[in-house]
Amino acid sequence: MALRQIRVMGDPVLAKECKPVKEITPRIQELIEDMFETMYQANGVGLAASQVGVLRQIVTIDVDDGNQYVLINPEIIDQSGTQTGYEGCLSVPGKTGIVTRPDKVTVKAFDENMQPFQLEGEGLLARAICHECAHLKGQLYVELVEGELEDVDALDEGEEE
Repeated sequence: MALRQIRVMGDPVLAKECKPVKEITPRIQELIEDMFETMYQANGVGLAASQVGVLRQIVTIDVDDGNQYVLINPEIIDQSGTQTGYEGCLSVPGKTGIVTRPDKVTVKAFDENMQPFQLEGEGLLARAICHECAHLKGQLYVELVEGELEDVDALDEGEEE
């Protein structure tokens, strides 16, 4: 496993659409392991492959619910409710903004063994799924921010997710 460089806003790779994964290869397995290691090192809860410069539809998520999620070729098939709160991104370091997302989502995807599954997420997991799936389409959360981006340091402690 190795740390990968996280691409930051302004890098053209972040605006590109990712391609579906057709099969799990040793390189894809290594990428998934590296994505988790990179995400944890950066104290993130989610990471899309495009954020480390790989244009493939792969997402890793860990929202401290006891699970590590790998979503390959994810597609959100249902969503309901709304939640509004602060959101940040490893590709937009030091900034946060208020974003409204669905409160509950269902996503269908493949796992790291290319086995199909569905995952229902609520709250932070739903937010992370939406945020990371948007990365795969070349979209950053800053496009959805209500008001202005804020410096993370300027927030009162406990206000940030």
